[in-house]
Amino acid sequence: MSTTPASLRMVEVSGAEALWLLEGSRLGRLVCVHKDAAIVRPAAHVLEFGRLVVRTPVPAAAVPQTVTYHVDEIRTATGTGWTVTATGPAEVITDPDERAHYRRTLTGWSHGPHDTLVRIHPQTVTGFRLARAEG
Repeated sequence: MSTTPASLRMVEVSGAEALWLLEGSRLGRLVCVHKDAAIVRPAAHVLEFGRLVVRTPVPAAAVPQTVTYHVDEIRTATGTGWTVTATGPAEVITDPDERAHYRRTLTGWSHGPHDTLVRIHPQTVTGFRLARAEG
């Protein structure tokens, strides 16, 4: 059964539900601006103690003070699913013990000089469910 765009709707979720969706996922995209250009890179993440720890191929020097992280799960066949965006201050993790821990627990997209660990302190978390319109 196909779903037409007119039969779909986007419903905003609470901040608590958005965090729950984010916590239940593992892959997303780090979005930031570097040298006046948007950078969007795949990333693995974990939500711990209200902070997002992200492992991404963005070079450490390219991570600005504020970043956005985006996660979604959309079922192509039906157009349903959800999307969550978190924005806040970011810092590159440099402590050797902490880096070793997250390198063991977060699968990276690439390994080498562009294998960066970033801690994001989410200040804004928004989310939407993509659902069928009731009619």
